[in-house]
Amino acid sequence: MSPVLQRLQTALSQAEAFAARYPRALTGAVVTALSGFAVTAFGIAPLAPDASSLPKQQIVEQLPSLDVEDQLNELAAHDLALTRAEATRSSDTPDSLLRRAGAFDPDAAAFLRKDPLARRILQGRAGKMVHLTADASGRVDRLVARFPAERSEQLGTHFTRLTVERVGNSFRSSLTTAPLQAQVRFGSGSIRTSLFAATDDANIPDAIASQMADMFSGDIDFHRELRKGDRFSVVFESMTADGEPITWNTTDGGPSSSGAGRLIAGEFVNNGRTYSAVWFRDAVTGKGSFYSLDGTSKRRAFLASPMEFSRITSGFAMRMHPILNSWRQHNGVDYGAPSGTAVRTVGDGVVEQAGWNAGFGNVVQIRHAGGRSTVYAHLSKIDVKKGQRVEQGQLIGKVGMTGWATGPHLHFEFRVNGRHMDPRAIAKASEAVVLPAHAKGTFLSTVASVKTQLSVAESMDGVSSAE
Repeated sequence: MSPVLQRLQTALSQAEAFAARYPRALTGAVVTALSGFAVTAFGIAPLAPDASSLPKQQIVEQLPSLDVEDQLNELAAHDLALTRAEATRSSDTPDSLLRRAGAFDPDAAAFLRKDPLARRILQGRAGKMVHLTADASGRVDRLVARFPAERSEQLGTHFTRLTVERVGNSFRSSLTTAPLQAQVRFGSGSIRTSLFAATDDANIPDAIASQMADMFSGDIDFHRELRKGDRFSVVFESMTADGEPITWNTTDGGPSSSGAGRLIAGEFVNNGRTYSAVWFRDAVTGKGSFYSLDGTSKRRAFLASPMEFSRITSGFAMRMHPILNSWRQHNGVDYGAPSGTAVRTVGDGVVEQAGWNAGFGNVVQIRHAGGRSTVYAHLSKIDVKKGQRVEQGQLIGKVGMTGWATGPHLHFEFRVNGRHMDPRAIAKASEAVVLPAHAKGTFLSTVASVKTQLSVAESMDGVSSAE
């Protein structure tokens, strides 16, 4: 056997011996790295076209061989630490959580069982992201769990951090609240079956898909006009806690599991026609809205739908009445959705009725400017009162099946001077909100930045990525 091969074999044997003295979870990367030190290749490229004509001189220098055993002993002298991230499960015990994170520490498990803070936050609660740091023997040094802020006014803007750390031979726990940080992300995709299937494939959160449907609701009827092969690109905010993406479960409340924030900009190619828009907030009024890149507001006086995204089960047309079993004109639009789905007002106005109304069940009626009014029926819950002033997009109730209803859905009507009209046609024909003159300079600067971001997003080809 050649001397080079003998040295390689000796180095690998020493590395294996080192691995045997430490947990595999800690040493796999170390052994791989040390094994890669054995052979290194070098290349020299000509510095100029006539480099071959330059005089050559060969220099031979004996380099000392690397003593792998000395390197391993040096590594052994350091305190190696293992850091793992795990999401809690509803079936977790302190022992199972620590075991899944690669730590074996009875003292830490006992503290998590007894400490009031740790018990309240970790035991039986799914979806909390836990980062655990342990030494080479599996002894826990620190555990940090992040979850939605516990105060309702901080939901969506802050997170709470539970910290459990070793102090000598014992542990201590503490609870702090900190603001979420926004990170810009890009994504793109194409329609095969549905909008949400396409955004799922592109790792784009459902909340962003819903905002995109809102952004282009005046241009595209996502219930009827979506085509296979349609393409979209988005720029959006992802909320992070201590630099980590939010991945907690929505059953615990707070922000969505994706940690999605605001949709910043989007582009949608529908049936060969391209639509682009950007979110812009007026610094003077503090109000924000979606605008096309030429400054035309995407927001109209009325939204196209009283829900972020849903399935139309019955349109504005003649139909067989499901209860009366006779052909009748359906004077509204029915949206199929699970009970409890949020219902919003499609425009600014004043609540004229909020209560029970025979076949409509729980119903809200809102009076808008210009002799217009809207009706929201079969609600399971009403969140507004008669006489209350409401703004476009405000939550007014939740989907149900009260009154004459065969299943959970929202019956929505639009009336102009008492006459029933097709809500979708009214939304498309309603007047647009105008960009204030004082904001045009800032808006143009925003658009210039957004165009570059949308180009990056378009190149993502079905994946989302941090900026």
